[in-house]
Amino acid sequence: MTGIGMTGGGITGAGITEHGMTGLGTAATANTAAPALPRKKIRVNSPDSATAQAPRPAPRPPLRALLAHARPHRRVLLLVLVLTLAGSAAGLAQPMVVESALTALMTGRGLGDEILLMLALLAGSIVLTWAQALLSERTAEKVVLHVRKGLIHRLIRLRTGELDQHEPGGLTTRVTSDSTLVQHAATSGVIQLLDGGIHLLATIVLMGMTSLPLLGITSGVLLVVGVAMGVVMPRIRRVTTVAQTSVGEIGAALDRSLGAARTVKANGGEATETARAVAAAEDAYRAGLAGARYQATIAVLSALVVQASFLAVIGFGGALVATGTLDLAALIAFLLYLFNLGGPVLSLVGGTTSLQQGLGALTRIEEVRQMETETDVDETPARPVGPPPRVTLEHVTFAYAGRTGTLDDVSLTAPAGGVTALVGPSGSGKTTVFSLLQRFYDLDSGRILLDGTDIATLSRAEVRRRIAYVEQDTPMLAGTLRENLLYAAPDATGEEVDRVLRDTLLDALVARLPEGLDTHVGTRGLALSGGERQRLAIARALLRRPQVLLLDEATAHLDGLSETALRQTVERAAEHCTVVLIAHRLSTVTSADHMVLLSGGRVRDHGRHGELLDRDDLYRDLAATQLTATGA
Repeated sequence: MTGIGMTGGGITGAGITEHGMTGLGTAATANTAAPALPRKKIRVNSPDSATAQAPRPAPRPPLRALLAHARPHRRVLLLVLVLTLAGSAAGLAQPMVVESALTALMTGRGLGDEILLMLALLAGSIVLTWAQALLSERTAEKVVLHVRKGLIHRLIRLRTGELDQHEPGGLTTRVTSDSTLVQHAATSGVIQLLDGGIHLLATIVLMGMTSLPLLGITSGVLLVVGVAMGVVMPRIRRVTTVAQTSVGEIGAALDRSLGAARTVKANGGEATETARAVAAAEDAYRAGLAGARYQATIAVLSALVVQASFLAVIGFGGALVATGTLDLAALIAFLLYLFNLGGPVLSLVGGTTSLQQGLGALTRIEEVRQMETETDVDETPARPVGPPPRVTLEHVTFAYAGRTGTLDDVSLTAPAGGVTALVGPSGSGKTTVFSLLQRFYDLDSGRILLDGTDIATLSRAEVRRRIAYVEQDTPMLAGTLRENLLYAAPDATGEEVDRVLRDTLLDALVARLPEGLDTHVGTRGLALSGGERQRLAIARALLRRPQVLLLDEATAHLDGLSETALRQTVERAAEHCTVVLIAHRLSTVTSADHMVLLSGGRVRDHGRHGELLDRDDLYRDLAATQLTATGA
């Protein structure tokens, strides 16, 4: 096999033919491009296939979604409700005992029974309150855990197209702050509403049994509070949604700046990024302040009406007592019920507020539920066996969402084994080809085949097990060298690890590190140099022993010695897998056995370096530019 250069553009090699094109020999004239492919309609990859993404779930109203989160815990919540109602009943019974005690005092009867009953009611109320609070909080934690696990599962499996449209920071806040609001709404909020409603109804009945005239005086409490809740509560829901969205924007702004901290610092962008994050924080503050005003308004109205009713009952009730129409004991009992009325009212207000906040947060959480996910990535395919496959693109057309076509009727074949190089100017579609080979996106039309098998009929897990991908930016995950190296091959033997470290010249790096493979790579791998990250990414891919190896500008940061060593590594890899790479620098492509030249999303030409140099103006321009850059 001829030598293979490795540079910033990638690695080049032998053996690619354009599928369906007339062969081009070295005798072709300098300006002759390959004849255009005939347009041929190929089926669009159908979402009806077994491995396509699952259909979007039907949208759910926020209240229905909230009840769905509470439903698995309905038995415990029912027990909490019973305990809460029992505690409320103990509280409601106390004014009746007080009335009995006052009557006993006025008639000269002993108070022993009443005192024991009051102590029993007090003790029972304390125990019931403790039990329901413990069960309620424990259930709330289970609810938020369930919500977060569901969100985490979906977010990590979101389709690449969805991730292209959403800021990571905004998505993560739905797992953190939004889920907390749902936690309280689905448990304590629902319990408060039910308890407040039943408690309020029971209090009204007992007040009516005590004195209907005085109940008429206090009926204004229910009317005013009901109107206030009806007007204000929907606004709390709206401002909660705005506030949570703003919190997500804060996370997105910080993720943007911290993820590119060196770029920000090098370009003096601290003030710009600070202003962006602060603006989102101020939006959240304004929304939160509006919500606080609404809640304060309800609290003031509730307290004001209760106090006004108390004064009215004292005045009117005192007159009834003076005329002998009402007993003093009954007046005192009614006043105790009136004071007790504040409890269920505040419970209703608190529960409704919590519910509205949870519904606002659920609106954002339900957005994640509507995003498309990859449902076929959780299987664990066996290590592929057999000879390396032929990779074929048949009339592939693809465009990113909101953009014009990126690939237009592209057909090419990478023969089994050996090395295939894709060359062309920036934006010609080279990296897009790799993204489609990994099934990050679905084709608009056409097919991609591995030895005649359409990858759309394979699960994504199977496709990605067969095809390893070394990205251009070579990102690392926070953790150790070992964790990154074994990320895709956790069962690799020590011998396999040692061999791949030698092949990628990482053995010397590991040997001089005090903690060896257990050395942490830092956030996004910034503790490593660019070349070290690239070598580690290539080692990680080779350790999987894939059938196809994709290298996208995989040697951009390598020095000459490392490039030469890795060229030999790729030559050995090409003996047992099909290597497809993206190449830019001339030193990479001159030794290639065959290349495909892409331009404007189409196959412009193909052949060896000398052939393309003789007949294609674009390739000559690219070669001349890269020669100049190399010489510089």
